[in-house]
Amino acid sequence: MNFVIITGDSKGLGESAAKRWLEDGNHILGISRTYNEELEKVAKDNYVSYNHFECDLTDEAETNNTLASIHNLLQREEVESLTLINNAGMVEPIERVGSLDIPTVDRHVRLNVSVPILFSNYILGLADEWEVPLTLVNITSGAAEKTTEGWSVYSAGKAAINRFTAVTAKEQGGKGHTIIAYSPGVMDTEMQEEIRSASKDSFKDVDKFRELKESGKLTSPDRVAEVLKNLLSQEPIQNGEVYKLYDYIDKY
Repeated sequence: MNFVIITGDSKGLGESAAKRWLEDGNHILGISRTYNEELEKVAKDNYVSYNHFECDLTDEAETNNTLASIHNLLQREEVESLTLINNAGMVEPIERVGSLDIPTVDRHVRLNVSVPILFSNYILGLADEWEVPLTLVNITSGAAEKTTEGWSVYSAGKAAINRFTAVTAKEQGGKGHTIIAYSPGVMDTEMQEEIRSASKDSFKDVDKFRELKESGKLTSPDRVAEVLKNLLSQEPIQNGEVYKLYDYIDKY
């Protein structure tokens, strides 16, 4: 059986990806703070399983317990392939350096950087132990390559994920795993609502994001998930690369 692990599966891109992979006959293991009943319905409609692990990924103990629970579940199954989509993330703090809230910075780095690394390490270890192929997708952002006032922490975290993806891919060599980062562009999600609510003093470019919403230029999470699914199944993948939605959205 093919199992897909998705962090932050209760809403946004995580929810859309879970639906898309369920519809394609995969079994989903979702990790988030809240349960999404719609995903259970989609799973039943497609005769596959949906297992949800309630977890605050900014809490170290909860994260470790969740990884152990995932291991216990998977080792009882006939695993033919594993997919890990490191999707959970946050944009706060949106603030200039010198005015950053330290506890928020700590939570941000934990969720956006440490958790994807820990999950990748754990699931890659299982894939190697069980000799099954792994598809690892780290959700990144164009912010990793830009200098945007107010986004020092977010940009730094996504840049770290890009480099982590590249190094992990290089280490794996020809083991048969697929390891990429995926940049979904500007999506119509709750994170974008947080961005638009920022003050101009904290985030100089806030008006640009408000205009994107007003002009209907935000991409739906369903569309972003569809492009990712087609990209992985139809493109010759170069491991370690950052794949950007806008390079493929017209193709798929």
